[in-house]
Amino acid sequence: MGNRVFVGGLPWAADEAELRAHFESCGEITDAVVVKDRDTGRSKGFGFVTFANDDSASNAIDNLDGSDMGGRSVRVSEARPRPERGAGGPPRY
Repeated sequence: MGNRVFVGGLPWAADEAELRAHFESCGEITDAVVVKDRDTGRSKGFGFVTFANDDSASNAIDNLDGSDMGGRSVRVSEARPRPERGAGGPPRY
């Protein structure tokens, strides 16, 4: 288990400060990010919280999965590594 958790189902108006405040009871937070659409700047409804240690991340999953944040039930799970992305574009022959 890592020290980073995925948080889904965020309220659309949630920002990094609110995300950090919701999770700070679980342990020391080193980073909190709400993922935003690069074109509109609006939240995509999910984010990531990075804790100082694995135990805090595990505590967050156990205690905050399904918790209420701004009237929405948030999903908290272990963050998975980002999949490899190709160069994109059409195949070259």
